[in-house]
Amino acid sequence: MAPLEGPGLREKSTVQTLAATGRPISWRTAMALVMGVLNVTPDSFYDGGLWADEQAAVERGCAMAEEGADVIDVGGESTRPGASEVGEREELRRVVPVVRELGRRLRGRARISVDTRKRVVAEAALDAGATILNDVSASLWGVAAEAGAGWVVMHMRGEPSNMGSFASYGDVVEEVKSFLVERAEAASEDGVAEIWLDPGIGFAKTTAHNLELLAHLDEFVATGWPVAVGLSRKRFTGAIASGDDAQPAPVGDRLEGSLTGAIWALVNGAALVRAHDVKATVDAARLVGVK
Repeated sequence: MAPLEGPGLREKSTVQTLAATGRPISWRTAMALVMGVLNVTPDSFYDGGLWADEQAAVERGCAMAEEGADVIDVGGESTRPGASEVGEREELRRVVPVVRELGRRLRGRARISVDTRKRVVAEAALDAGATILNDVSASLWGVAAEAGAGWVVMHMRGEPSNMGSFASYGDVVEEVKSFLVERAEAASEDGVAEIWLDPGIGFAKTTAHNLELLAHLDEFVATGWPVAVGLSRKRFTGAIASGDDAQPAPVGDRLEGSLTGAIWALVNGAALVRAHDVKATVDAARLVGVK
């Protein structure tokens, strides 16, 4: 879709897109959306291994929908700092059956998203019932266009295995924003009707970069493209909690920082936040009136 009018998404119109049913419906951007994170991996930084079993993953996805998730984001490859790439066949094995079954069980209740960098996995997941492509590579908009799917374009430099060495910017806000807008405009010209900008918190970013991006989130919102933010349980929330960037609080002690960051993002105009802790995030968003 083309950039929407106005300074903030709470004043903007509806987004016409496809639900899990395949029928056009209206998804209001006037209220926040919560995307539940469902990692079907053995090595994700927070929940790796918990949902690697297909049945466990499906049940967790359904539970997140009951907790209020608007979107269930299924990922079969960890993109945490230092993570190794997963083979195409293995990622397909992990992702596609879960997407297909969630699409069947959540039809009309929540949308399914696929979090992948691989064209083949994206195509298979969209064919199996996903309606959003969450694209860490920022390169697969053609797949989204062909499928009539939504596309989340995220900023990252390098690869997960080495991205920390690319965390150097002159002006992190301007550089990230310009990159995302350029990709969004290209995708729109190629026929993608639903586009979200994700500044990539924690991807080739230091704690200072992450805080700078959040402090200037209004500049991303002002582009007119809906903004998605994913900071749930990430390292920088632990660094802030501990007060020591070299010794962040463990991942299990990062709920408060995750909720604070999510609500900050939503109050400052983000249209969607990714969350591991769906119920807590939904409750907090309702408390401040953005859901």
